[in-house]
Amino acid sequence: MKISVVVPIYNEKDNVAILHKKIKDVMVKNSYDYEIIFVDDGSSDGTFEVMQQLAKGDKNLKIIRFRRNFGQTAAMAAGFDYAKGDVIVSLDGDLQNDPEDIPALLQKIEEGYDVVSGWRKNRQDEKKRVAFSKVANWLIGRITKVDLHDYGCSLKAYRSDVAKNLHMYGELHRFIPVLANIYGASITEIPVRHHPRQFGQSKYNLSRTFRVIVDLILMYFMQKFVTRPIHFFGIIGFFLFALGFGIDSYLAVEKIFFGMNIGNRPLLLMGVLLILTGINLGGIGIISEFLTRIYYESQNKKIYNIKTMINFDDKT
Repeated sequence: MKISVVVPIYNEKDNVAILHKKIKDVMVKNSYDYEIIFVDDGSSDGTFEVMQQLAKGDKNLKIIRFRRNFGQTAAMAAGFDYAKGDVIVSLDGDLQNDPEDIPALLQKIEEGYDVVSGWRKNRQDEKKRVAFSKVANWLIGRITKVDLHDYGCSLKAYRSDVAKNLHMYGELHRFIPVLANIYGASITEIPVRHHPRQFGQSKYNLSRTFRVIVDLILMYFMQKFVTRPIHFFGIIGFFLFALGFGIDSYLAVEKIFFGMNIGNRPLLLMGVLLILTGINLGGIGIISEFLTRIYYESQNKKIYNIKTMINFDDKT
């Protein structure tokens, strides 16, 4: 069983050499047939130069360099696309995930699971970030019915056929267990170690929390209605029609039986405006998402652009 370790990296100059050694030590100690794929997501702090030097002394270290910053989801997708292992392990490049946990993940894969997700049970981040994460994890679990404690942990192991068929776009890397569930994969979770960040700066900011909520709406739609969207639009359409009919009936009664003027009533204008705006925005948002998928998948387009590849058999 060959193992591919995929690491998205963005401005982690001080971490990559240490991380490479830690991963390599685990692979060698356990006699794994392995490759390490570092994906440089447009770093600007000298990270690529450090990785380039590391790759000269280790042919098992492969590097993909993007032309610009495309985001963590794109970096993970690129690593999955070019990985040759039977099992793919992903982890962050900031040394907060511990490569020593990889054998435990692989043991669960050998037990028959398709995806094994890490659970940062004793998370070493600032309290505000941990609090937001707990709320997001609870919300994702309640809505998607995928029962995990920690969706955001990058330390995961996947069977190759599952990882290569997840079709990630936007910022859906945090919803990989949900995407795997839609694919039909069996998923489990194990506690893993988590270390405080020693070097560099966190890429986390509060805006990510709000993006999670928006992506969560998409995940719910994909789980429930991706093959029967008329059920989604039909239910909403019926509800809005009934509400509008109720408002119009009320106004009609006032007009017919009480002779009241309803032509300039704010209630009439507001009801029509909200109904039309809600239907248009909701429909445009979801339809646009599917158009994006059709655009990429029908033409086999990628969501990233590679500048350099090192130590790949057919690339230089």
